[in-house]
Amino acid sequence: MAEVKPPAGGESFLASIGEEKAIPILKPAKPPPPPNPIWMYMGFGKNFRPKIPSRNWLIFLSLTGSITTAIVYDKREKTRAQRKWCKLVEHIAKEPLESKAMPRRLTVFLEGPPTDGLRNAQDHFKEYVKPILVASGLDWEFIQGRKEGDVRAELAERIRNSRLPPDQRTEQDPIATMRFASEIKEFEGPRGDIVLGRHTWKEYVRGIHEGWLGPLTAPPASVVETLSPAEGAPLETLPGIKIDPSTIREINGDTPASPTESTADKDKPKKPPQPAPFISTAAYSSAIPPTPLPEVFDPSSPISFPHILGFLNTPKRMYRFFNRRKLADSIGRETAAIIIASARPYHTYSSSSLPTESGSTFDSPSDFSFSEVEAEAPSVPQTAEQQMALREEEADWHKSVRVRKEEEPERTWLDPVVLDPRIAERMRRFVLSAEDEERSRTIVVPEEEIEGWIKGGIRKLGRSGKEYFFGERKKTAAEIIAEEEDLP
Repeated sequence: MAEVKPPAGGESFLASIGEEKAIPILKPAKPPPPPNPIWMYMGFGKNFRPKIPSRNWLIFLSLTGSITTAIVYDKREKTRAQRKWCKLVEHIAKEPLESKAMPRRLTVFLEGPPTDGLRNAQDHFKEYVKPILVASGLDWEFIQGRKEGDVRAELAERIRNSRLPPDQRTEQDPIATMRFASEIKEFEGPRGDIVLGRHTWKEYVRGIHEGWLGPLTAPPASVVETLSPAEGAPLETLPGIKIDPSTIREINGDTPASPTESTADKDKPKKPPQPAPFISTAAYSSAIPPTPLPEVFDPSSPISFPHILGFLNTPKRMYRFFNRRKLADSIGRETAAIIIASARPYHTYSSSSLPTESGSTFDSPSDFSFSEVEAEAPSVPQTAEQQMALREEEADWHKSVRVRKEEEPERTWLDPVVLDPRIAERMRRFVLSAEDEERSRTIVVPEEEIEGWIKGGIRKLGRSGKEYFFGERKKTAAEIIAEEEDLP
């Protein structure tokens, strides 16, 4: 190989560089140590080397780990809160019951929230209320509604039916008739109503007033609507022969034929609309209540049902999702009070004595508070607890619910809650007594009742190993028989 000669003046150039800074001589890099063979035995490969994840992986793992930790923690604390209230009422399920006596039955009022379906209300009841009811061993029945007015009409109809003599009642329950024939006694004592959500609560209060203050029969309609032939009434051409006007218009060419619409509409059963209220809120004061008006109605309890929709409300929905343990503890307390059946009258305050702070639970006069207080009904001189219960939920309703249409009938969800003193003073609310509150504070939920299957499996495996090596191992059936045969 030919030798490369440096350019002219190269010695002086190198000398000048050496005077300024000496060029270090690079040593060959030290070869990395061989990887630990344990990684190969574990199946990670022959040249596997553990290393710190990159910046992007660290960001991803931190974010997902934080979200997972928050969800797991909230779920564990939610289960802990529910287990605490279940332990508070589980002694009721152990109380003896006569062979020919029915247990106490509660009534649960459910209705689809505004701009949503009934399934959300059912899931809310199943997730927060049902576990405590199951632990108590009580029975319950549902009054459900899919749209505005269903709960009000059903409750009012039940109350009107109960006011009639037994032989004049329209609906006869065959199961109740069979129990009466078998001499099975019904539960004697306060039962209780569970009302989920502000929208259902307003219909519940409206239905109670309509059932007890309204007439037993529907009032005559002010205007009787009759169908004309142009509006869809069948035309009778010959005696016993009728023709649909839509068929005539189709033949004449006035309207195009729509066979899919006609067949679908005829096959699909339409639910009839709910009847209008038998009495208006303005007629409460002039209404005459029935003579056998009970001294005290069955106690009730409004249960919180926070429900909000919309993409812009995502931050608020996420906050509620990560704090379901607080909602479970609040609903568990209300449900436990319903089961224990400790009730008090609803509070009533004058407008001048109302506090100014916000709140939603009214267990004492100091706890009864809310913000921006104003009288909802001018005819009622006082603001009652029934009017303000769960009022903060109305702020979450969609704006489409608040739109009133022309010539629209009464809107129970939008109209203010109007109370009649004769009905309001007979209503009762479930609350926990001081003794039950103190007893709930002493309840400690073991970690084993709320742990997941991973931690529970590890704990079970450790206990089995400890018992096998250091404790008394359970003998099998063959070992017990062999020992018995060896005995003299």
